[in-house]
Formats: sequence, C-alpha cells, structure tokens
Amino acid sequence: MKLVNEKSKAGSSSFPIKELDIKSNIPAGLQRTSLTVPTLPEVEVVRHYTNLSKANFGVDNGFYPLGSCTMKYNPKINEVVANRPQFSIHPLSRENRLPLKIIYELEKYLCEITGMDAFSTQPAAGAHGELTGTMIMKAYFEKRGEKRTSVIIPDSAHGTNPASVSLCGYQPVQVRSSSAGGIDLVDLRQKMDKTVVGIMITNPNTLGIFDENILEITQIIHDHGGLCYLDGANMNPMLGIVKPRDFGIDLIHLNLHKTFSTPHGGGGPGAGPLGVIKELEAFLPNPRINENLEFENSEESIGSVHPFCGNFGILLRAYAYIRAIGAAGLRKVAENAVLNANYLKEKLKKHYHLQYDRTCQHEFVIDDSLMPNGVTTHDIAKRLIDFGFHPPTIYFPLIVKGAMMIEPTETETKENLDAFIDAMKVIKEEASDDPQKVVKAPLNAPIGRLDEVRAAREPKLTWCRDEE
Repeated sequence: MKLVNEKSKAGSSSFPIKELDIKSNIPAGLQRTSLTVPTLPEVEVVRHYTNLSKANFGVDNGFYPLGSCTMKYNPKINEVVANRPQFSIHPLSRENRLPLKIIYELEKYLCEITGMDAFSTQPAAGAHGELTGTMIMKAYFEKRGEKRTSVIIPDSAHGTNPASVSLCGYQPVQVRSSSAGGIDLVDLRQKMDKTVVGIMITNPNTLGIFDENILEITQIIHDHGGLCYLDGANMNPMLGIVKPRDFGIDLIHLNLHKTFSTPHGGGGPGAGPLGVIKELEAFLPNPRINENLEFENSEESIGSVHPFCGNFGILLRAYAYIRAIGAAGLRKVAENAVLNANYLKEKLKKHYHLQYDRTCQHEFVIDDSLMPNGVTTHDIAKRLIDFGFHPPTIYFPLIVKGAMMIEPTETETKENLDAFIDAMKVIKEEASDDPQKVVKAPLNAPIGRLDEVRAAREPKLTWCRDEE
C-alpha cells in the first residue's frame, strides 16, 4: 500500500492551506522552513486511512490468543461511561468531586478482590506498579535498619520483574522451576537468607500453572523476614475464587488493562494499581484519598509516582466494569477463562507437545518439538494469520524451547475456539504434507513475511520526497 504522500497529486486537494501570520517564540534554528503536505481530495484521504485500518488486526477483527495478555476485549459500555459529560472536566475541579469518589471506591473494590488493606491507583502500568512496589519494599527495610541486597525471581517470570528490581538497586536472583512447572523449593531454600528483600512471583505463572506449593513458598520468605510481591498480571483465573492475601502475598499490582477490561496495548495509557498490607500502607505514594474525599499525605511515603491519582479515564473504565458485572460476574470471568484454556489445551495436546501436562489456569504453553520438516513456532505463528487468527505469544516463557503461550480468555465462544483448534490441526498436517505452505506464510495477508531482524535494527519511520 502506498503512503498518502506517495498518492499526492498537485492541484487535487479541495482545501488549499493558507500561510498563517503567526508569531512564534520557537528559536529560528528549530523552526521548519517548509512543510510537505499531501494534496488529495478528502474522499481519497478517508479511503486511504480506512483501507490502512483494515490491514491491522485487533480484537474487534477476530480471535486474539496472546498469552500473558488477559482480557483483550474492552466492553463498549465502558467507553460510553467514560465519555459522560460529568467526567469531561478536570478531576480536581471543586465543582465535581465524583472522580475522587470513584477512585476511593475503586481502591476499596480492589482491596476486597485481593485481600489487601490499601491500594494506590497512581502506577500507570504493570511494570510501573512493580517499580513502585519495589521502592516500597526498599523504604520498609531502610526504616527497619536492615541492609538487604537482592530479590528472588523465578526463571519463568515476566521480563519486567528483574528490570524493576535492578532499577531499585537490588540484585535479581533467579530460582529455577521444578519438573511440575512450579518453583523448586530446594533451590528457593538455598537462596533465601536475611540479605534477601523477598520474592517477586507470578501466580499462576507464565506456564499458566497455579503453584501448588504457594503457601510453603511464602512461608519460606516470611520465615526470613522477607516480603512476598505478586505480579498480578495473571489475576483473571483467581477473581472471586482466591484472594492473594490468603496465600501470603504482601504486595500486588493489578493490570487494569489486563484483568479489568480497560484498553490494552499501543503504549497506553494504562493502569497498574498497587495494593499492600497494613504494615506497608504508610509507604504508598502521596497523596491518598480518604473517606471524606480529601487528600492525605504520609511522611513515610515514597513520594508521588504519577500526577493526580493515575490515569483517571482508565480507572473509570475499570470501575464501570466492576460495577457492571459485580462479584458474581467476576467469579464467572475466572471460571470461563479457566474452562476455555483447559478446553483448548486438551484438544491441542493431541497434536502438539505439551511439556507440562496438568490442569492449567487461564493459559498454557505448547511447543514445536513434534513438528516435522523443520517447521518452527515462528512458521506456525505466520501461518495462523492466513486463517484469520492473531498468533499466540511465541518463544516465551524462555524455559520452554519453541514455546507457544496460548490464552483464549473468558470472552471467546466455543465456535471460535473450535475454529482455532481446526486451524492448528491443519497447520500440523501441512507441516508434514506441504511444508513450504507453512514456512513461506503468510500467503494471503496484506503483507508477506518480513525480515523482522532487519526491520527491528534498521527501521524506516519517515518519508522524504528527496528519496524518490
């Protein structure tokens, strides 16, 4: 598809742009001397961007089984609520206290869902929540006069976990997985001592497995005075069924853009509220909203990590979702997410290798080790595009070679799941009978297979007429 600049034709625009007599404070050396604007009829511009949008794939187009990216669907009622006139003015306006009430109530809902004693809605993403939580752990031990230097992280962790720990000056210490897919307790005991801040764990983990030893894991950490942080990205299958506080968690962030239906992807804005137990509440970011809808500050706070109380428009959408479906609805979300994932797993394990063959939660991981003729996970992902499906997460977690992490979520119908299963079966057959069909895929997408390494290392993000 040509760029809109390439389609430009002199004299074809219906609306000539006039030069404006505007004085600017921008230094002359930083001002443009010319600006190339494409000249096209309005209808051609509309058609260009409409056709361009059709080349993209999103959850409104079809099945989107990316693992570790729960709840891709965003209920449209949330958008209606967020666009109500009472939310279109500044949230600190004295004439409108509703935004403060919503944030206060949302924090209470999240406390009830997780078992935590207090929440801050300031963090703007999951990784931001992790960083905020690690800063709180650091402040906690500094107040106690304890010098601790490292944080334990499982080898199946999300990549942001060791990054958040390192940013706070701690050394990430990896603990290996057991043959059952959980944390190796022997390895954990060997690495846990009084110099360890605690553990940053994902449960259920990135294999989609709920660690059956979670109570023992958190007890080992607590026996050494450490803290247990839960990466709450995988909260979907626990909603209304188990509260992380009940299995020993001291801090947790929740990805509202994963579990609570708010828009996900495109760089944000996001929301990763952080919840803590009572002993850590004083360290939460300032300011906090009290029951009188007034701001409070704590002298022990780590300080503000985001303007106001976070991205209000995103928080509002999550609030609307929770209010709309209620406690029973949240539990149904978890039950359907688990049911859908296990249905897919049981069907696909007959055709693809499943390293950890046990009941999963919201996602599971298969791999390419049984594929004939050198067909790889990458090839399978590309071929799925031809069937109208977005590929699953591939080559993660790293502890499974050739991994395909598949998560159907709670929103997909059985018919959609069956269509995906049929596509995966066909691809397996093609790998045996006609492998070129798979290794050259996609065959009928708007764009064929790209040199992705070159695209990443030599991106061409601008257009210049001089290069014609």
